[in-house]
Amino acid sequence: MNSKLLRILTLALPLAAIVPSQAASLADRTDVKAALAFVKDLEPETLEQQVAFCEIPAPPFTEQARAAYAKEQFIKLGLKNVHIDKEGNVLGERPGKNPDQMLVFSAHLDTVFPEGTDTKVKREGNMLIAPGISDDCRGLAALWAVARTLQETNLQTDGTIMFVATVGEEGAGDLRGVRHLFNSDLAKRITQFISLDGTDLGVTSGAVGSHRYEVTFHGPGGHSYGAFGLVNPIHALGRAVAKIADFELPAEPKTTFSVSMLSGGTSVNAIPHTTAFLIDMRSADAEALDAIDARFQTAVHQAVAEENAFWAKNNHNRVSRTINNAQPITADIKLIGDRPTGKVSEDSPILEAIRRANASLDIENRFGASSTDSNIAISLGVPAATLSAGGKGYGGHSLDEKFDSTDSYIGTQRALLAALEIVGLANQ
Repeated sequence: MNSKLLRILTLALPLAAIVPSQAASLADRTDVKAALAFVKDLEPETLEQQVAFCEIPAPPFTEQARAAYAKEQFIKLGLKNVHIDKEGNVLGERPGKNPDQMLVFSAHLDTVFPEGTDTKVKREGNMLIAPGISDDCRGLAALWAVARTLQETNLQTDGTIMFVATVGEEGAGDLRGVRHLFNSDLAKRITQFISLDGTDLGVTSGAVGSHRYEVTFHGPGGHSYGAFGLVNPIHALGRAVAKIADFELPAEPKTTFSVSMLSGGTSVNAIPHTTAFLIDMRSADAEALDAIDARFQTAVHQAVAEENAFWAKNNHNRVSRTINNAQPITADIKLIGDRPTGKVSEDSPILEAIRRANASLDIENRFGASSTDSNIAISLGVPAATLSAGGKGYGGHSLDEKFDSTDSYIGTQRALLAALEIVGLANQ
């Protein structure tokens, strides 16, 4: 048996032993019912925490201020061993009776918005409006509320829960926070992983993988009139983007592509020497993702060849022909993001635990695939899922992102109950 398979089986055993297969739920217990009621009563404070998190900017790679606030809150809650690790994640431990089981219960600190974005929250009735208010300030607030409830109701879990506010979930962060967790000493202790991300009451059990690239085209550059006939990096870029835009893909497995940002050039009257674009490609199917990646790479190489060939044929300027021969268009294809694919087995004990939590709260089972912090755990064979954290979200990743807090406490109740179903209670 290879070491990876042994690790997967070892990690799966504690949960299988703790979570029974029958439909009985911990929600039937008096102490758990009291905890669920506490969550509902706590919701006004939870919403205030959501606002507080949101109004502290957390651009990619600049999550420090929000991390400091999360650390302060973890300390106030009385969690143990609260600290910020080398990557910037905030950790706070709630020890259980069983030292062999640890559930990482997480939400991400970062947003997609750059520095200088106004994150002041506006209120319109039950609606909260601000960049990042749903993704993932709702997850952070629910994370805080679950920890607060466990501390206030003094429920003693069998397994340990490690509360973590992660960095680098969005954009170019490439899941760096969770990658670090699974490359640190903590990795040897993690037996299950749950992420709280976004709104509504869905469950992510499939990992949508992504390949992200920065493609930079280089050329000699020169005067737009005097040096006309020089190969042009932006023309090569345009050829590549046009080819990519014409990709036709089947409906299943769902596979996507998007050229998202263009940059380069120095002046309207100058042939640029450098230009670049960013591309994001996604699929829950690893083979489909690799296939579209190969098509993209081919498109870039063809575009470079076509730009060089065009000016070799159509150039009437002897000087620029000489320069083109010495400095043809080239392209650097740099991988800037690689999120793994994967899927949790339908009969996995962690999904059974979530189903019991859903059934206890009359929540419909809705399992799907997305790209979240859980990707890393799923790809490593660690039982994992991402839970939406309640309420309703609109306009995600926009400046007018909205959160409807109507009955949003149900998301926190589900998060709490799922955690308890996974780690068990000490006197169960």
